Amino acid sequence: MQISARADYALRALCLLAAAPEQCAVKADEIAAAQDIPRTFLDGILVELRRAGLIESRRGRDGGHRLARPAYAISLADVIRVTDGPLALVRGQRPENHTYGGAARHLQDVWVAVRASLREILELTTVAQVVTGDLPDPVLNYTRQDRSWQSVWPTESR
Repeated sequence: MQISARADYALRALCLLAAAPEQCAVKADEIAAAQDIPRTFLDGILVELRRAGLIESRRGRDGGHRLARPAYAISLADVIRVTDGPLALVRGQRPENHTYGGAARHLQDVWVAVRASLREILELTTVAQVVTGDLPDPVLNYTRQDRSWQSVWPTESR
């Protein structure tokens, strides 16, 4: 899975909003500067997040953006689905829509399992948990493994 810049920026912006004092609106310029996000790109992301009901926006001198619901009620999967669509697609379609024959007949099972493992982490983890560092056990179990921190490319031996 590749996390898009759009999803990464959206999650970083929401974390900043979650860390802001309650009921405090944060201006887009402040979010962009604090998270090193290109302002024009951020503006489009904020519109998507507002349309999805994840943030509220107000114009004017005292305006800005704030979370529309508590950070503990916003999963990382919610955000990624807003910015990028479904969590796991195979050639642009959901894994259950593919069937394979012969030696590859069980490949669909693998794609469904990949999607389920992404869901386990991304639906279980909330913006609040990212901000506080109080991450769910499945996330911590992976991050405690040295192998999780190592990149493996096809040309590298395991």
